[in-house]
This record gives sequence, C-alpha cells and structure tokens, in this order.
Amino acid sequence: MPHGATNELFYALILSLGSFLLAMFLTPIYTHFAYKYKFWKKQKEKTADGKDLPIMRKLHAHKFKRVFPTMAGIVGVITVTVVTFVCNFDRGQTWLPLAGFLGGAIVGLIDDAINVFGDGHGAAGLRAPVKFAMITIVGLVLGWFFAVKLGWSSIHIPFIGEWVIPEFLMIAIFAFAVVATSNAVNISDGLDGLAGGLSMIAYGAYAVIAIFQGQAMLGAFCLTVVGWLLSYVWFNVPPARFMMGDVGSFALGAGLGVISMMTNSFFLLPIIGLLFVVEAGSSLLQLTWKKVFKHKLFISAPIHHHLEAKGWGEAKIVMRFWVIAGIMALIGIFMASAGGII
Repeated sequence: MPHGATNELFYALILSLGSFLLAMFLTPIYTHFAYKYKFWKKQKEKTADGKDLPIMRKLHAHKFKRVFPTMAGIVGVITVTVVTFVCNFDRGQTWLPLAGFLGGAIVGLIDDAINVFGDGHGAAGLRAPVKFAMITIVGLVLGWFFAVKLGWSSIHIPFIGEWVIPEFLMIAIFAFAVVATSNAVNISDGLDGLAGGLSMIAYGAYAVIAIFQGQAMLGAFCLTVVGWLLSYVWFNVPPARFMMGDVGSFALGAGLGVISMMTNSFFLLPIIGLLFVVEAGSSLLQLTWKKVFKHKLFISAPIHHHLEAKGWGEAKIVMRFWVIAGIMALIGIFMASAGGII
C-alpha cells in the first residue's frame, strides 16, 4: 500500500477510535437523562394491519415488564456529526452521507418523541404513511444533490460495467436506496444488539470499498459510524441497557443507502446488507400472504421473531445473524473487487 494510502487509513482508524471514545463518554450522560426523564418506549401491541400481538407479548414478556429507555441513537447522531464536522468534512465525500444520516435521524427522532412523550394509546408514533413520506422527501432531496450538483450520471453493475441513466432515474434510485435501507434497518431493530451489529458490519464493508476506491474521507466516515456502533453494542448486548430507537435506525439506514450510491455499489447493497433484505422482506411477505391467503406464513414477523417462536434464544439469533452478515460483507467486498468497483 502506498505511503499516502497508509496515512489515510491510519487517520480513518484514529477517527473510528475517537468516535468510540466520544460515544463511551456521552452514553452515561444520555443514560442519566433517559432514566431521569423516562424515555420509555411504548411497546408495540398491534400488527401493521391492526391486530393483536399475543405471540410478541409472550416472547418478550420480560421486556413488557421492565422499562428501559429508547432514543439511544441520539448519542450516535451527536458523535458522528461532531467527529465529521471537526475532523472529516468534505463537500464531495462526506457532506452527503452526513446529510443522509442526519435526515434519517430527524425523521426517527420525531417518531420517537411522539412515541415517548405523546399521550396516544399503544405504540404511539408517526403514522406509517407520514413516516414513509418524510424519509422519501429526504431521499429525493439528497438524490437531486447527488445527480445534479455532484454530477453522477451512471451506476456500476458488477461484472458488466457502467449503466448511464437520466437524471430523474438517478434521483429515483437514490431515493429508493435511502427509503428501503432506512426501513430495513428499522425493522431489524427488534432484538438486543441485532441492528447495531448488522449495521456495524455493513458500514465496515463499505469503509473497505471506499478506501480502496481512493475515497479516504468517505471511508473514514464509515469507520466513524463503526466507532459509535462498537460503543453502542457494548451497552446493548443482552440484556440491553437501552434501545437505539428510530432516531438511530433511520439514521443508520439512510446513511448506508447514501454510501452505497457514493461508492457506486448500489447493486451490492442487497448482498452486503442481505439480512436487512431478509428482515424487511419477511415482514412484507407476511403482510402480503395474510391478505391473499388469509393466514400467516410465519409464526411472527420479521424473521427474527419467527425464529424466537421456533425456540431460538435471542443471543443465538443475534450471534448467528452477525456471522451471516460478516460472510456476506466479505462476499460483497470480493464482488466489488472482482466486478470492477474497486
């Protein structure tokens, strides 16, 4: 590796370590206020089609009984924003992923705030269509900047080559990446440490791709997120001390969608983030199956709850999902290399 590249990698690792240490410092402060002001999340009691969740209540009876705060993603949003603004801000490489990260965080924070502090019944929060519309607007605005201001006009298809597309289609694909990944990470945030670990592996894979592409600052941004997630997982392994909340999961998902476009590896996103696809896909399939066939395909959705109902313990599911995610990340990096992306 050339000397300059070695220095860039070293700097990226320093930012990751700095992010980890800052998050470790901020987490006790968040925890103090979260418990003092009771940032309790209202547990989900209804399905997406309005039916009761007896299986969920049985599987997670211990969580329904004990109270612990949500919105811990605020720590990550502050950490990543501070480290990036102070040490790694660049209009060409880090402005857009940071904007996606913050845009997703704002949508999630509004949803969390309504859930925690609202006076609604059950799982209060933004209505799904409103939340979907808000994250879509974020994706479209950032997609416009990506296509018009940064001038991206093609997407790389591994092993095939560049696919030149018109501006409007580029904006639509960008928005789709942001919306789909935001919702997928949010759906995955259902077991202690699951979404945090899967996101950490995905961001790590994209850090490798970005650095080998010569986008050192973008790679450093990815590792900055990894640094925060290392701190988050430290506190969030079973039994969790708190929950990430939508503020964290939407930030992570939106940022990951932006980074997949910035690294010109949109078509590798379903591979590197395969378990996000499986999680979101299982929920969509469950809803569709129930509408068409009038009965459930899975005992409970998304798939991690189905596995719980089959007798798998939380830690077993999380650890095995992490292993699968690590394997898919390696496959994704290999495909990026062999397919001409790096």
